[in-house]
Amino acid sequence: MFAAITQTLNGGAEPDQDHDDDQESLTLPLLRPPRSINSTSQVAIVGANVCPIESLDYEIAENDFFKQDWRTRGKNQIFQYIFMKWSLCFLIGLIVGLIGFFNNLAVENIAGMKFVITSNMMLYRKFGLAFTVFSVSNFVLTLFAAIITAYIAPTAAGSGIPEVKAYLNGVDAPGILSFRTLIVKIVGSISAVSASLLIGKAGPLVHTGACIASLLGQGGSKRYGLTWKWLRFFKNDRDRRDLVTCGSAAGIAAAFRAPVGGLLFALEEMASWWRSALLWRAFFTTAVVAILLRALIDVCLSGKCWLFGKGGLIMFDVYSANISYHLVDVPPVLALGIIGGILGSFYNFILQKVLRIYNLINEKGIAYKIFLACLISIFTSGLLFGLPWLASCRPCPADAAEECPTIGRSGNYKKFQCPAGHYNDLASLIFNTNDDAIRNLFSKGTDSEFQYLTIIIFFVTCFFLSILSYGIVVPAGLFVPVIVTGATYGRLVGMLVGSYSNLNHGLYAVLGAASFLGGSMRMTVSLCVIILELTNNLLLLPLIMLVLLISKTVADVFNSNIYDLIMKAKGFPYLETHAEPYMRQLTVADVVTGPLRLFNGIEKVGNIVHVLKTTRHNGFPVIDGHPLSSSSVLYGLIRRDHLLTLLKKKAFLSAPEPEATGMDAFRQFTAVDFAKRGSGNFDNIEDIDISSEEMEMFLDLHPFTNASPYTVVETMSLAKALTLFREVGLRHLLVIPKLSGRSPVVGILTRHDFMPEHILDLHPTLTRSRWKRLRIRFRLF
Repeated sequence: MFAAITQTLNGGAEPDQDHDDDQESLTLPLLRPPRSINSTSQVAIVGANVCPIESLDYEIAENDFFKQDWRTRGKNQIFQYIFMKWSLCFLIGLIVGLIGFFNNLAVENIAGMKFVITSNMMLYRKFGLAFTVFSVSNFVLTLFAAIITAYIAPTAAGSGIPEVKAYLNGVDAPGILSFRTLIVKIVGSISAVSASLLIGKAGPLVHTGACIASLLGQGGSKRYGLTWKWLRFFKNDRDRRDLVTCGSAAGIAAAFRAPVGGLLFALEEMASWWRSALLWRAFFTTAVVAILLRALIDVCLSGKCWLFGKGGLIMFDVYSANISYHLVDVPPVLALGIIGGILGSFYNFILQKVLRIYNLINEKGIAYKIFLACLISIFTSGLLFGLPWLASCRPCPADAAEECPTIGRSGNYKKFQCPAGHYNDLASLIFNTNDDAIRNLFSKGTDSEFQYLTIIIFFVTCFFLSILSYGIVVPAGLFVPVIVTGATYGRLVGMLVGSYSNLNHGLYAVLGAASFLGGSMRMTVSLCVIILELTNNLLLLPLIMLVLLISKTVADVFNSNIYDLIMKAKGFPYLETHAEPYMRQLTVADVVTGPLRLFNGIEKVGNIVHVLKTTRHNGFPVIDGHPLSSSSVLYGLIRRDHLLTLLKKKAFLSAPEPEATGMDAFRQFTAVDFAKRGSGNFDNIEDIDISSEEMEMFLDLHPFTNASPYTVVETMSLAKALTLFREVGLRHLLVIPKLSGRSPVVGILTRHDFMPEHILDLHPTLTRSRWKRLRIRFRLF
């Protein structure tokens, strides 16, 4: 976990509070520092130990000011709101589709140029010069991607899917959706993938789509004069969350040209909250992506995109095969599912260990991160250029569907160092782009193309090289490496089964890719549809469903999916969909800790300033009456950012009298004053200048207090409270006493209180090994 999590959950993610008024305790972290600090790996948010991670305010603050603002909105404003929702979804699909196409166009041409130049040198037997050009070009591309990522936007490293998934769960990590992150994600991904690193571009495209959606939903920019009032409707976390969900769906749709798969990916893996209206908008967004890509690919197929056209946004050749299978084909498919589950869980385990090692290196500074990236690049270049020499040259088949050997372009039969009329089958997989390698493995009519040794070498290379490549400080995805690796051992199973099966080797490669995806990423429905859209063959549906179900079931016995493991390594306080079994043994009173700070309905300015300066809390209960009086009642909850706005506008009263203050507030403030700021823009109490005379004045908090906050009784089970907290998307959950005669509020539950680290710290008798065993049983049944 990040070192910042203690600070984050004490401030940004709002630590809970109770009645202790001891000022020193206000600054003490509630979560003890972890033994090993993960300030960041590749990947994780560099510098997060000084940037608190906050929760997002998905709940609508139903105060008097909010109600009055909605009452004044006419039909025109409602129409503008609905029109802008669909317009922004259209823009998201349009921009993400263009970026996805541009990414593929750039990667195919940059990497293609590199392979063409290298291949031409090898035709003249200039092997040393060819290796120099190949390795130097890879080194320069990797160095460029690492430098811009490390210095400009460290949050752009990695795939970005864990960050977006955490954001949609309510975790607001700093900078993950900023404009700088977007630019570095696009440029860095093109450069890193073109450098022949075994990484993918699907994950970065998901992050790119989320960044675009977030930026479009920020309501314009005063800096650049974009202050059109129609853009201000989405200046809140709730609407921005929906746009980011559509952006993540568009990212997968652009990466695999799979609109329905992208929609289901956002539903199954990314979104923590879903509703039918969002389903329609996300579907519309992915449809825009699909239509745009279809039009652009038609242009490229006419030969106007140079090397691009058959690469990148591919539809694999298996789709044209007439698939027929029988009962005898089921056992090998079952074996593929079991192998995929075991290998997928092992892949996740190794990757998690490697990221921890990389973290120790990356903690030493930016120079070490860049050095590690360069070292992996040199190792990768040497491996990719050297391994094909281990394979023997094979004569070109007489019935080859394409020209053999392949010279000066992508294809199934790479010449490499072989004489005329021969090809190097290992070079056809290694000395190629990842997309071309997948196409070669998936292609039909090539059952005799690869040797056993070739497939085994390529599988081992992909398995470990993809793990080593993911951890460096460049934008890197996992989808494509996992597909390549899974397709390789699927092809190997097809070769072993041989004539005992009716399925061709390319189809086994498709099923192997599906099994490894299910074993590593643990998705079922979305992966099934994505693969079907890639292969364009509905006859594969029963086999793919069977493989995915088995691989996920087997892998779940060992560990979690890869994105959950990465989120945990980064320290994101992610709320799971289900409560742990031990939570049913605890009540909310067992985890609520202090101190609690209360405000009166009409509070002295000096008291508010003192509390804001001495605490990091983001929500404060507002009561009417003395806190310890039996007649005091809970009025509601007021947020920190609203208090800062009131102090900044100096909406003070000279005396604690509430007469007519509500109407004055409606005239003095507008909805824009309380709107969500753009990324990185927020007010600090230290920046607000308040004189000593103003300190003695008062603020009427009633019009700005959420008078209907969610509350639970202190005897409610922690599991039940977690279900409410997550399903509604809360940031604060007030705990009220069971019996009257006490203070109206016992404490505040926040995301921090549901974290296993916090609970086990408070209740050591619930040992970690015990709750892990319970968790496995709960997951299986």
